Amino acid sequence: MINRDDMLELTRRMTVKRNCFDRIAGAYMDEEGFIDGTFNQHFLNLTAPERDKNLKLAKAVPFAETNVQLKEYAYRTRDLADDSMRKLLCALNESELKNDALLEMFYEEVGRHYQRSGGFAVYVFHGGYDIPRKGTDGESQWESEEVYDFLIGIFCPLEDDYEPGEPECGFLYPAFKNRSGDGRLIDVFRKENGAAGSALLELLGID
Repeated sequence: MINRDDMLELTRRMTVKRNCFDRIAGAYMDEEGFIDGTFNQHFLNLTAPERDKNLKLAKAVPFAETNVQLKEYAYRTRDLADDSMRKLLCALNESELKNDALLEMFYEEVGRHYQRSGGFAVYVFHGGYDIPRKGTDGESQWESEEVYDFLIGIFCPLEDDYEPGEPECGFLYPAFKNRSGDGRLIDVFRKENGAAGSALLELLGID
């Protein structure tokens, strides 16, 4: 089960002034799953309106209704095999989205498993949260306990001029649990129980 307080703590670092993201990458996919175009840039190089717009997209995942729209799934030990999605997500996270070859592999997997009439956009955000240590009274201290590096992925229908619409589904990896990252778990957002959400589970290897 996901602790709502964990998600709220994480989203407090997803504002323009307290931004935890350092990179954003993405691809525009046609309805047959082929890549129409890609981008990859430092998050702080975006204009202020672009940062605000993309933060709202990313927050759709942790802001989703906990344990209803946003659920926790466990990976099996064997899912660290060479061709597993879990291993690819680990590599993308470790590279901080700076490896275009890994991103291309991810988009190709997306195209194989996730298709949508009219095409769609897939955005991936890399973030780092310097988790403050909490004292025995539960109050945050200045000292850092650990740095939580993570990915948020979102899948959106495309509107005019390649503008992403409201996210239909997405994920947070590794899961943020008990104020720490857990690579054995992934949090998956599905706005509705439909074909898009089922396709995402298949893509992530947890169907």
